[in-house]
This record gives sequence, C-alpha cells and structure tokens, in this order.
Amino acid sequence: MARARGEQPIRITTAGTSRNEEIAARQKRYIVSMSIRSVCFIGAVIAGLNHITWLWPILIAAAIVLPYVAVVAANAAHTKGDDFTLNDSPFGRPELRGGKGQH
Repeated sequence: MARARGEQPIRITTAGTSRNEEIAARQKRYIVSMSIRSVCFIGAVIAGLNHITWLWPILIAAAIVLPYVAVVAANAAHTKGDDFTLNDSPFGRPELRGGKGQH
C-alpha cells in the first residue's frame, strides 16, 4: 500500500497507544468515577439517616453529575504529541540568509 505524496510516516514518539491499552485505560477511569459516585450515594444515605441536612444534598448532586463526568472522562481522547520540530520539517527550519557580500 503506497502512501500519499504529502503523508508523513508516524514516528514512534507521536504514535498513540494500542487500541486495547486505550480501552483498558478508559474502562479504568470509568470504574474509578462510578466507584466515587457509589460512595457519594451511600454517603448521602448515611448523612440523611444521621440528619446531616447540609451534606446529603451535596452528595446527591455529586452522584447525579458524576455519570456524565465519568462518560466524558472515559471517552476523552488522549493523544500523544511531541514538543519539538524536526530539522527536515519545512515549518520548523530557519531560513538561511545570504553569505558574505550578499544582503
């Protein structure tokens, strides 16, 4: 399979993680977020039973918002990039000025 003329090969420094690693990381973030949600819900029930009237609404609100946050965090794209430019890049090369006697 031939590459398009302007297409650059993927360098190892900018290659993303494998699909399996990416899915595993997303699942882990989602499980952590949903575990925090469960703790908030259980805490809200305990706070309500102990008549801590200021705490349980906060925990219920957190338990309601966290599924959205968990889905967004789990699906967030994590791409790898580099902070340097290549010497052979037309965008990163300094322009050479004329030598002696040339202005």
